[in-house]
Amino acid sequence: MKENIMLVLKGMIVGLANVIPGVSGGTLMITLGIYEKIINIISHFFKNFKENLKFIIPFGIGLGIAVLLFSKLIGFSLDKFPFATTIFFLGLILGGLPMLWKKVKIKKKNVSNWLVFALTFGLVTVFAFLSSGDHVASFANLGVGGYLMLFLVGMIAASTMIIPGISGSFVLMLLGYYKPIIDTVSSITDFSLLGSNIVILGVFGIGILVGAVLVAKLIEFLLKKYEVKTYFGVLGFVLASIIAIIKPLMGGSLHFLEVIIAFILFMGGFLMAYKISEK
Repeated sequence: MKENIMLVLKGMIVGLANVIPGVSGGTLMITLGIYEKIINIISHFFKNFKENLKFIIPFGIGLGIAVLLFSKLIGFSLDKFPFATTIFFLGLILGGLPMLWKKVKIKKKNVSNWLVFALTFGLVTVFAFLSSGDHVASFANLGVGGYLMLFLVGMIAASTMIIPGISGSFVLMLLGYYKPIIDTVSSITDFSLLGSNIVILGVFGIGILVGAVLVAKLIEFLLKKYEVKTYFGVLGFVLASIIAIIKPLMGGSLHFLEVIIAFILFMGGFLMAYKISEK
């Protein structure tokens, strides 16, 4: 029971991360200590079907709760308290770094490892400074081409949700699909739109599933063949994601009380991730 509760909690954290532009769900999966497990389950779901279900059901419940019930709350928090909300997720990421560092600290470090680190760190840093774009897609009167594009966007979203340091939500914003997807999820209980919403989310979900399997297979291969270099690359992704998270906060004025609240939330997020990553 305790293990299931922890998995629900981890699923909620990852789900919330995937809702917020700039925060990477893949990064949180690493800092929570479940990244390799998730990759293995996606790559070989039917190989250990019962065991995988025992893990994925409570994790999926937590993820679903976060996306369906808390997406509006997170949207409100980001609108009214952007600094404190973002700093909380920064604490979640930093709290899991000690666990990640153990995977590279005990390994032999050479120049090629650090080159991989620099490459991934630079990639995410450049990505963080891209414009989010003004184009917004429309789901009204979708034809075959529109649904095919939605499927492809789902595949891309899955890739960025799994790859650490790259925010799936931010990529959706770049492509103009973030707001339409969030609006569709938020209106899933509107029975007048139920049929079209199910089709839209179904096509998008199939794209996510296909993309997740393909990327998981690739990452599994890299972990088996180039474990040390892969973790140095992951470390670059994770550390650069800090820049992606704090970049939108630069230049704003803050009140003393906001800083205090943000610090408390940061420590709460840090300690939560630190403790959970050890479980």
